[in-house]
Amino acid sequence: MNTNERNEMVKPEELNILPETVQTEVNATDVNPVEETQLVEIDEDIDNDLNLEIGEDDDEETETEYDFSSCNKLQLIEILEETVQDTDVVKIKDKVVSIKSNFLRICKEERDQEMEQFILDGGDKDNYEHIEDPLEIRFRAAFNIFRDNKNKFNESLEEQKVANLQLKNAILEELKQLINSEETLKKTYDEFRVLQDRWKEIGQVPASEITNLWNNYHFLIEKFYDKVKINRELRDLDLKKNLEAKIELCEKTEELLLEKSVTKAFKLLQKYHDEWKEIGPVPQEKKDEIWERFKNTTDKINQIRREHYSKIQDEQQANLDAKVAICEKIEELLNDSINSIGAWQKKSNEVNELFKVWKSIGPAQKKQNDDIWNRFKSSMDSFFSNKKEFFSKLKEQQIDNYNRKIQLCVEAEALAESKEWKKATDQIKKLQEEWKKIGPVPKRHSDKIWKRFRSACDSFFTSKSEHFSGIKGVEDENLRLKKELLERIKAYEITANRSENMEAIKAFQREWMAIGFVPMKYKDATQEEYRNSIDALFEKMKATQNEISTAEYRNMVEGLKDDPESREKVRRERNILTNKITKLREEIIVLENNIGFFSGSKQSELMRAEYEKKINRTKNEVKVLEAKLKILNEQ
Repeated sequence: MNTNERNEMVKPEELNILPETVQTEVNATDVNPVEETQLVEIDEDIDNDLNLEIGEDDDEETETEYDFSSCNKLQLIEILEETVQDTDVVKIKDKVVSIKSNFLRICKEERDQEMEQFILDGGDKDNYEHIEDPLEIRFRAAFNIFRDNKNKFNESLEEQKVANLQLKNAILEELKQLINSEETLKKTYDEFRVLQDRWKEIGQVPASEITNLWNNYHFLIEKFYDKVKINRELRDLDLKKNLEAKIELCEKTEELLLEKSVTKAFKLLQKYHDEWKEIGPVPQEKKDEIWERFKNTTDKINQIRREHYSKIQDEQQANLDAKVAICEKIEELLNDSINSIGAWQKKSNEVNELFKVWKSIGPAQKKQNDDIWNRFKSSMDSFFSNKKEFFSKLKEQQIDNYNRKIQLCVEAEALAESKEWKKATDQIKKLQEEWKKIGPVPKRHSDKIWKRFRSACDSFFTSKSEHFSGIKGVEDENLRLKKELLERIKAYEITANRSENMEAIKAFQREWMAIGFVPMKYKDATQEEYRNSIDALFEKMKATQNEISTAEYRNMVEGLKDDPESREKVRRERNILTNKITKLREEIIVLENNIGFFSGSKQSELMRAEYEKKINRTKNEVKVLEAKLKILNEQ
């Protein structure tokens, strides 16, 4: 090295204090990351919900190559227990995240169902306590193995970062010494390349030290080039290699435009920006071109990411609007006056349907989602609190009804041995009418009190039947009464008042059922004449098929009064009707939801018309079944 070169070398004292920010060619152009973010190798939020305290919704976006959505809790636990045996937490992290997400989803669904059933059973929301099942305890134990390994990994990683910082600071000191070295150019440059390679091999450093460290490093590199006066051929070769490396990075970055996972693309983009900073300067004439290529691709990826999250925000806003509409609907229900068991059941079904719809809607943004959930829960709690209060008062009324029916049992039992058939029959029928007017009693006493009353009535009518059995005169008298009734039925003039006509027909039917047996040889003919006469009245009224069906159904139900098993038969029939009504209502909801998917094409209009016909038919069927259920409830 000649004297002039030595005189132009930087002096040691000039490098003792390095500026915190140096506007060099490198950090002004080549190292200018877009939306740069320091990455953490193992995300801290993987420990969220470790205690299995499940929120109403989870806004965290999780993208993973693993799909465990079809697994149940036990299967997920077995997979997790096997997975956490691998101590490479970086390798298994995504798999564990997916397992945890699906496990918590199932737990949340189960707890929502438990809470819903608890409230439907009359429980107070504030008194609800979830009992942790053994599978949840087993899941936590397996997850703790991963968490402990992760903590150890992160502790080790932080220690390694500190060690890496010391190694890189040592290289900076060696660069300072190399800048002041008077060794031959070749030896100096070889040592410089070794230092660069060593620098690249060293891993991450603490985030707080990154900026200052890189500024110092690139400052010294520039000083090396400027002060050592490396010959242009070697420098051009180095710049060419740097250009090739950055072109390769540009190509990798452009491939990210085809990556389906937005999260994966963004993380790789951050990694490529870190690698970009590792590469030195490029030829001056290519500097702007290569950076613009890299920056433009980065901008496109960031735009895709922004659009992705914008779409999520739109979906979350739509979910919020839907949930607000549900809240307004349930708040309307709270203002309704509900004064009967049937009305409460109907409104409860509506609330339960709203809850089902709620669960089918995705989450809103976290803060809004919590607020709207609290609003919905508050309204639902108020509804079931009011329901509980109503049934509490109803229970008091049922106890009073029970005492009144006890008294009727006592009176019926007193008449059971009476031989004054006409007087006792009238009195027992009066007791039966009073029984019907009294409301329900506590469920645990319902069958017992009914059997007692029915037994007393049956005892009397059995004695009466035995007394009059074989008496031909009674059957002849019944035949005379039925023929007289048939004449009145045939002579009845239909009026313009449909309700009045229906009441008249019901009265004829009740009177017919009250008349006893007729001689066997006249039974079929008399019954057929009666049926034809009633049908003729309906024909005159131009009664709808539904009204006829309902009237016939009432006739059948009335015929059960003297049946010893009538109560059980009525109960079974009520259950059958209730189940049919529920299924038909669910079918209507599905049909009405599906009808909204048809477009405006001619073919779609035809299908829509068919769906509307089916909906109307189903609704009509529900009305018929509800009318029959009402007849049963009157009994």
